[in-house]
Amino acid sequence: MGEEVEQTKFTREDRAKYRHKIRRSLDVFAAMLRESRFEFERPLTGMEIELNLIDEAADPAMRNSEVLGAIANPDFQTELGQFNIEINVPPRRLAGDENADLERTLRGSLNDAEKHARAVGAHTVMIGILPTLRREHMTLDSLSANPRYKLLNEQIFAARGEDLDIRIDGVDRLAVTTDTIAPESACTSTQFHLQVSPAQFAAYWNAAQVIAGIQVALGANSPLLFGRELWRETRIPLFEQATDTRSEEIRAQGVRPRVWFGERWITSVFDLFEENVRYFPALLPICDDLDPAEILERGEVPELSELRLHNGTIYRWNRPIYAVVKGRPHLRVENRVLPAGPTVLDTLANAGFYYGLIRTLAEAERPLWTQMSFSAAEENFHACARHGIDASVFWPGLGYIQVTELVLRRLLPLAAQGLDRWGVSAGERDRLLGIIEQRCLTHRNGAAWQVQTLHALEAEGKDRQDALHEMLQRYLPLMHENRPVHEWPYPGQ
Repeated sequence: MGEEVEQTKFTREDRAKYRHKIRRSLDVFAAMLRESRFEFERPLTGMEIELNLIDEAADPAMRNSEVLGAIANPDFQTELGQFNIEINVPPRRLAGDENADLERTLRGSLNDAEKHARAVGAHTVMIGILPTLRREHMTLDSLSANPRYKLLNEQIFAARGEDLDIRIDGVDRLAVTTDTIAPESACTSTQFHLQVSPAQFAAYWNAAQVIAGIQVALGANSPLLFGRELWRETRIPLFEQATDTRSEEIRAQGVRPRVWFGERWITSVFDLFEENVRYFPALLPICDDLDPAEILERGEVPELSELRLHNGTIYRWNRPIYAVVKGRPHLRVENRVLPAGPTVLDTLANAGFYYGLIRTLAEAERPLWTQMSFSAAEENFHACARHGIDASVFWPGLGYIQVTELVLRRLLPLAAQGLDRWGVSAGERDRLLGIIEQRCLTHRNGAAWQVQTLHALEAEGKDRQDALHEMLQRYLPLMHENRPVHEWPYPGQ
């Protein structure tokens, strides 16, 4: 999302040229899929984690430019809000004990970032939505300096033609109106990448859609926004609404939203890129002068920059990625459903569960998605975002069942099988999946801890804002200790 752009004004001719170019790029992509010109012999995984910045009072610190300057590490990048940064974890294999090595490396990088952030008066927090964020923080001035963010803001509101209403009914009710996309910056996530072959892509994407709700229920860590207790994973409805380019009338006509779960199981990665082109007008109609068809005919690999840029402005919860690295193209499933935090260890447990389960489901003789409707998967997703670890879902052969019971009875053994197939060591497999098991047994994840701690502090007589600040200040040392969240104590324990 933070990719630099130079052009900031678009004419009708720009849009017509872009439409022609992106359709030509889609044809070239189809030809590349037919010819199997993709690297997939050594599948790699990757990860991105978005972080919040706070000051000494635990309020948002609008200092990402200063913090990134102090960190001076290309793995850390800007994000939408001035109180956000992101770390990109270099691709690696899953085999052996590499996850344990990744934990040490990632913890070291985050500790180093925290040290440099403190030098400019800030601290880093891994959390889905910053509990101390207030409505007055969400202005155009809070967007990062990267021109792309301002441009996206202009284009989204030009497409809408009116201000944006955000309505979330949860434990409390939130109703706000905004004239910027700044509320989107409240959503900080963890993203898992998995490189797959063209032939495997549909199975892995469908499997990721099936388990998206389960992931959200287990990993929920965003129960609070603007002082209100809403959904257990409030990022989901907030993100869906904060970038909606549709007016109420356009929505009523059935036009698809840009933050999208999807509407069908797929048979090829081409289905998703073709939907992008067919359903969504360009927000950033920026063209280069290269002809992808001519590049392909010369035996070279086209960047397909227009197709990729367009894909980056359509926010699927499981997004297809086309990329070219060292002259070789590859495909990835980008899993975007989880919030950041609470700890590095919790994040890696979430990753182990996801990568193990998705492999077993993708390779099953009778795929789960042939046994349930797509709408059932979407309903599961939103039910899990609303209720978190206490959610119930529909599951083939079982009907409606509590997520924790489903995970303990069915999904943890499948995830273990998948990690074995990836070549993960037995010790590392059991360590990571044991954390997921304990979360289910204790019914304690990040969202549950935040809410129960908040209520306990309010019961002691603190008002909501004071309780939110103290809760976050208790969160920080536990996050740095890297104890899994199911072991975090509540006030009085």
